Amino acid sequence: PVYVFAAFQLMFAVLTPALISGALADRVKFTAWALFIVLWVTIVYFPVAHWVWGSGGWLFEMGVIDFAGGTAVHINAGAAALGVIFVIGKRIGFKKDPMRPHSLPLVMLGAALLWFGWFGFNAGSWLGNDDGVGAVMFLNTQVATAAAVLGWLVYEKLRHGSFTTLGAASGAVSGLVAITPAGGSVSPLGAIAVGAIAGVLCAMAVGLKYKFGYDDSLDVVGVHLVGGIIGSILVGFFATGGVQSDAKGLFYGGGVEQLG
Repeated sequence: PVYVFAAFQLMFAVLTPALISGALADRVKFTAWALFIVLWVTIVYFPVAHWVWGSGGWLFEMGVIDFAGGTAVHINAGAAALGVIFVIGKRIGFKKDPMRPHSLPLVMLGAALLWFGWFGFNAGSWLGNDDGVGAVMFLNTQVATAAAVLGWLVYEKLRHGSFTTLGAASGAVSGLVAITPAGGSVSPLGAIAVGAIAGVLCAMAVGLKYKFGYDDSLDVVGVHLVGGIIGSILVGFFATGGVQSDAKGLFYGGGVEQLG
C-alpha cells in the first residue's frame, strides 16, 4: 500500500540526516541543526533517492545496484558530513584533547540497536520475500557485519597492538554499511568478503581525519562514506547474477560492465 511504502521510505529520509549529526556532535546549535535537516532532506536527499531508486532516475536507469541505501543514504550522508565539517570547523581541543567516548556501555547498546534494526530496512527493502531475496539479504546482513567486526579488530591489533570494544562496535557499523548496497546481489560467501574488506579499509580510513585535519566527531566519513563506497564498488566484483538481478560481477564472469 502506498502509505506503508511512504512510511518505509520516510524512515530512510529520517535516518540519513541522523548519520550526518554524528559528524557535527559538540559544536552545532539545535535550532541550526533543525533548519539544516529540513533544507538538506528536501534539496539533497529526495533527488538523490529518486536518482537511485526511482523509475526514470538516471542512476537507476544506468543499472546501479543499491539494495537498501549504500549510495542514497550512506555515501550521501558521508559526503554531506564532510562538506559541512569544513564549513563549521573544528571543535575546541581537536588533536589536543583525547575526546574519548564518555560511555562505552552506551556505545555498545547503540551498536546492538543498530545491528538489530538494520535487518528491518535491509531485508525489508525488497518489500516482500516471495522469491527468497529478502531472506538472502537478511542472512548477508548478519555474516557481513560479523566479518567486518573481525576485520576491524585484526587491523586494530596489528596497527595499535590491542583489540578494543569501541573498535568492535565501529567494525560492526562498517559491515552494516558496506553490505547495505550489495547484500541482495552477493552470496553469503561474497558477503563475508564484503564485510571483512570494509572492516579493514574503514578502520584505516578513520585515521585520515588526523592526517587531513577535518574534525569528524563520530567517524561518519570514515565509516559511512568509505563503507558505502566500498560496498557499492564490490557489487561489481561479487554480484552472482542469481539473487536480486541477473547482473554478474567481475569474479562471476560478468566482465567490467557492472563494476563500471
